Order: sequence, then C-alpha cells, then structure tokens
Amino acid sequence: MKLENRKGATRVSDIPKPVLEGLNTGTLESVNLTEWLAVDATKLLEHALVSLKLKQTKNLLAAVQDLATLGIMQRTERIAGLLDNAGVSIQLLSSHHSDTIRCWAAFIAVTRATTLQAKLEAVQPFAADLHFGVREIAWMAWRPHLNANLGIGLTLLEAWTQADDANLRRFASEVSRPRGVWCAHIQALKDKPELALQLLEPLRSDDSKYVQASVANWLNDASKTQGNWVESVCARWLEQSPSKETKWIVNRALRSLRKQKEE
Repeated sequence: MKLENRKGATRVSDIPKPVLEGLNTGTLESVNLTEWLAVDATKLLEHALVSLKLKQTKNLLAAVQDLATLGIMQRTERIAGLLDNAGVSIQLLSSHHSDTIRCWAAFIAVTRATTLQAKLEAVQPFAADLHFGVREIAWMAWRPHLNANLGIGLTLLEAWTQADDANLRRFASEVSRPRGVWCAHIQALKDKPELALQLLEPLRSDDSKYVQASVANWLNDASKTQGNWVESVCARWLEQSPSKETKWIVNRALRSLRKQKEE
C-alpha cells in the first residue's frame, strides 16, 4: 500500500490501519479533513514526547486523558498550552513532519509572542504552511487576538493582502470573517463589515481560487446581518472590476441572499 500520494478516505472507519498508525505516530501527514479529524491526539502526543525526547511525559499524558471528548480546536489549544507550560522548544515542533504537531506549534508561537504584531509575525510560517490543517489552525490561533484589538489588527493585515503568497492573502481574509467556521463571531464586523473593507478591496480580483473562496465567504457571512451593504459592494465591484475572478466572487458572495429571495 502506498501511504503517500493518497487521496484519503471519506469516513474515519475506512481509513486503512497503516495510515491511521502513521497519523498517530507522526510519520504521516493527513491528506484530507477526515484524516485530520481522525488523529488520536493522545497517542500522537505520547509518540512525540518520546521521539523528541521531551520531559514530563507522564504528567503531560495524565493531563490530556479527556481529549477524546473535546473538539478539534479545544484539543489543539489544550495540548499546545501544556507543551508551552512545559517549555518545549517550538523549533522542534514547527519542523515536525506531522501536521498536527505543527498545529500545536502554531498555538504556542502565538501565545509566546507579546504584542499583536509580534503574534502575527510569529504565526506567519504556519499561515504559509503547505498543509491545509496547519493554515486553518494558524488563523484560528490569531483570531481571538484580532477580535480583542480589531482596529490595530485590521491595519496589520493590510500588508498581507499584498503578499506574493496566496496563503497569506487568504489568511488576511479568513481570519477576519465576521462569522467564520469553528470560531467565535466578530460582532463588530457583523454590525459594521465596512470596517474591514480595506482587506477585501485588494482581493476582489485575486487570481487564486483559494483567496477568492475566502473573500466570497467573508461577504456571504456579512450578508446575513448587512445584506444591503454586501449587495452594494458587489454591484460596485462588478462595475469597477468586471473580471472573471470578481464575477466568481460576487456570485458566491450573494448565495445566501439569493436563497432568501427565493423562499
């Protein structure tokens, strides 16, 4: 069986045993959401503690016995906090082959940085990671700090909308979504989405489908509380920038509003 270059199972029960073992020992990266969610974090932590020669093995494992009852975000944050308190070297974790272990490193990096700008700089390598899961955890780790310092955070993100790396441009959009997925809402942007318009404008004709999808989802989020504003922005974009990229974004952005009108 070829464990690399696989498509991945669509159900946890269909994941081959060698693949699951590889995920839980840190020798394989997950290739889809099913595999990502199937990782046994306790087993992976145990192997990581041994392979990386980390200390306090028994104490750390005893503290995470209830991980199976937690959601992916709570699990990740809990383990990251324990490893951070144990003083684990972030360099060891951030360069690990396991995407889940790099997710732990992303949280630790944000936690250890002091200022909002320093936290953003610390999360950048994870926001640019080649693995989708690490990139998701990266924005989730920084989002609470953005929410708590919205004005400054939005200003800091403007530079990322001009980044050469599409992953960083997508981060700027995804981390600031008014609603988002698996995360707390940003009430200020639900009420006044125009506060983040400076992030959306540079991305309205982005050539990356990854970025386009995020911008469309951002506007779709906003349409659930400020539909008129979203319609106005979309109409202006189509007039000022009638590219195929903009048209695709607008079509996706207006999906919830279209559904409301059809009902």
